[in-house]
Amino acid sequence: YSISRHPDWAQQADLLAGLADALPAGAVPLLHSDQGWQYQQPAWARACARMGIVRSMSRKGNCLDNAATEQVFGHLKDEFFRGRQWADYESFKRDLEGYIRYWNSTRCQAAVGGMSPDRYEQALLALAG
Repeated sequence: YSISRHPDWAQQADLLAGLADALPAGAVPLLHSDQGWQYQQPAWARACARMGIVRSMSRKGNCLDNAATEQVFGHLKDEFFRGRQWADYESFKRDLEGYIRYWNSTRCQAAVGGMSPDRYEQALLALAG
């Protein structure tokens, strides 16, 4: 993920650079985004294609196109944003990064047998290996 004050091209380049460093050889990741202008740019499509990233974008007004990902963002809004305010950007960024760590490492998900996403990934890798 990439957190920025503004959804500009520099943020997208940062996101792709982080993905390039993290992807294991032969991986074919799926990247789901909203319909933001940056994700509709030919340069974004080319960069994703070069990296072997399959792009996914819900149709306007249809959150069911990628319900699992949309559900994550729904929980983020309900559990993290609703009713909160931050004194400054750095406080917001620190808290958001903490929530993302919590979501991935600790928060149990009914859809994956009550495991956290990290634990579920480990279980899948153990089955594959």
